[in-house]
Amino acid sequence: MTTTQHPAADTFEMRFTSTPRGARLARRLVAVRLDAWGIPYGTEPHDDIVLIVAELTANAVRHGHVPGRDFHLRVRTAPDSGTVRVEVTDPRLERLPRRPAVPESAGAEETGRGLVLVAGLAARWDWHPRPDGPGKTVWAEYRFPGPSVPWSAERGTRLKGLGS
Repeated sequence: MTTTQHPAADTFEMRFTSTPRGARLARRLVAVRLDAWGIPYGTEPHDDIVLIVAELTANAVRHGHVPGRDFHLRVRTAPDSGTVRVEVTDPRLERLPRRPAVPESAGAEETGRGLVLVAGLAARWDWHPRPDGPGKTVWAEYRFPGPSVPWSAERGTRLKGLGS
């Protein structure tokens, strides 16, 4: 019997203040963590995942804010499926995300394009009620193009074509 060894999944999770500063810090910490996981700065996957994090955390601050309550971010690699999953949980259930429609006058509004961007970058996204209290979790899965993923079984080894 032959077994295939997949690299271990990595997870980063943390609570952040439900403020623009908290969303900015979440985005920056995820950028550093992705690079440490072998998804280097300046690559399309890194930039796409960071943009997904930025949009979901900004939405949690803008639409999911409850005074005195934080939002929770979780980012997890799934090397066996070639995906990175981003989950953002906020304490507000009465304001649910809607499936975005492409605006008729693209570029006219200054807001409202966040989930359009997420839908364009992610392989799939959705939301579900928070299981351990009031609120919801909005999640998105980024799938790496092609047959390989940027991390290898050896920690810190980057695959060819994704940076030095």
